[in-house]
Amino acid sequence: MKFFTIPWYEEMQVRGFMVFPETEQDWLEDVAWHVAEGISYEERAKDFLDYMKKDLLKYLPGYFHASIHDGTINSTYPAPEFKERALQWSREYDERLQANFREYRKGYEAIKDNLPANAVQLVENNLHDARVISYAMPAAGVLEMILDCGGAMHYQCEIKLTFSGVSGLRLPELLEKKDWLYDEIYAVEQGFELRVLMDSPPSELRITAQDVSIEILGESQ
Repeated sequence: MKFFTIPWYEEMQVRGFMVFPETEQDWLEDVAWHVAEGISYEERAKDFLDYMKKDLLKYLPGYFHASIHDGTINSTYPAPEFKERALQWSREYDERLQANFREYRKGYEAIKDNLPANAVQLVENNLHDARVISYAMPAAGVLEMILDCGGAMHYQCEIKLTFSGVSGLRLPELLEKKDWLYDEIYAVEQGFELRVLMDSPPSELRITAQDVSIEILGESQ
């Protein structure tokens, strides 16, 4: 991936972590809801922090590290200075995120007319959050993938992608059940190169092919 890399995705998850309730009253109401539901707010906060800790320390400025180590970053309502610094970091991140999308989009528009029509359809009908059910290579230079798009932005059913004229292929381990997150496409001689950031855990799928077909299979399971 050139734009939607694994580090880029990790930092995006950190950005999601750094969202705090608008007011202290909102935070208290959230804690009260957990109590009413018999859920330990403290344990849930600790589990989430433990899951994110490595990336929080990797991507957040040193100002936040003490609160990460002592667990207060998400177990108490932030003090005004802390909240303002978190908001400032988030604003700067959002600016970088949008700049990244704009740069990729500019490059895509420049090569769009050189791509096969079906490849354009593939990336413009966003497959974000589609899940790989299975894949196979039934013949030389052919890759078939079946995706569950029930949770994706388009199709909301199962689809079959058939890549033909495949001359390059990089498959993540255990491709089945991986989620399709973000994709990039580039024009190459006699075809295209598709790069897909997959999740659980993050990894890259890369396919160089001459063409692709999209077949609607039916309702998502």
